[in-house]
Amino acid sequence: MADHALLHPDQIRALRAENPTARARDFAQMHGLAEADLVAAHVGHWATAIDATPDGLMPWIAQMGDVMALTRNASCVHERIGTYEDYHAGPHAQMVLGSEIDLRIFPSHWVHAFAVQKAGEDGIKRSIQVFDAAGDAVHKVHLKPASDVAVFDRMVADLRLEAQADSLSLGPRALVEGARGDASRADVLRAEWDRMTDTHQFLKLVRKLKMNRLGAYRVAGAPHVRALTAEAVTLALRGAADQAIPVMIFVGNAGCIQIHGGRIEKIVPMGPWINVMDPRFNLHLRADHIAEVWCVTKPTKTGDAVSIEAFDAEGALILQIFGYRKDVDPAAWDALCASLPEREEVMA
Repeated sequence: MADHALLHPDQIRALRAENPTARARDFAQMHGLAEADLVAAHVGHWATAIDATPDGLMPWIAQMGDVMALTRNASCVHERIGTYEDYHAGPHAQMVLGSEIDLRIFPSHWVHAFAVQKAGEDGIKRSIQVFDAAGDAVHKVHLKPASDVAVFDRMVADLRLEAQADSLSLGPRALVEGARGDASRADVLRAEWDRMTDTHQFLKLVRKLKMNRLGAYRVAGAPHVRALTAEAVTLALRGAADQAIPVMIFVGNAGCIQIHGGRIEKIVPMGPWINVMDPRFNLHLRADHIAEVWCVTKPTKTGDAVSIEAFDAEGALILQIFGYRKDVDPAAWDALCASLPEREEVMA
């Protein structure tokens, strides 16, 4: 993001005034900015710089009632309405384990945060927006009509930073690590894979073997993984909706993973996007960004966990879809996954 400092906050505000309707992320990219630069330029106008620490933010957000949680990466946006319940603090990771809002939080990436109060056609739109060291969005919370605005106001007063700067010092964006595998250790990988009792053991296993997730998938082969066509993700979403199969959909970035658990109903294609448009859950996926899809089977104490996982051309994980396993027979989800079309040419 070397160019972001070349525009003065006054220039950013003037450009935004000329083009107020473009989505913030698109506007920022158009002008060589980080999205956080755009928000920071409006500090003292409609944005207030606040403490980004999750331990400070979450107790306030929990009191706001029904809100919309948004977590995204370059290819997928995950939006879930609910209340932030059951927050678990921790030094390296935190969790929100509510019935609707389900998050995994990695606080070292929660660097810049703003309380936004922006006039719109329907009145003041309020949100909390958190960004990483490079100025990319990590997590956002949008207040809904039923949200408690008085709590939001008290949060702003409590977490407001003394320094209200309208520009930021940002670092470079971390590069995506491409697939890292080792075919010479394939037998060790498969043997260790078969001994897993929990899906959370997987990343520790591949790190030990000096691989990463995508590299291990390329090495493991059947029955542990099957390479699928790019269309398989859309087919999985449509199949889950048509057959009323409850799923868990994970979308994340380095600082936050957001999870939807339950059924999905309305699948809407729109240009390159495939969308889930349900009353309390929306998903927006750039289907044209999908370069690799894998059907992955991991053993657990309660049976195999089968997932559909999509990656972009650089090797970044876009999303994961699992069958919803809490008190649900996995047979329908497993059968749907087994029916998805395989990719004939598998990358080495």
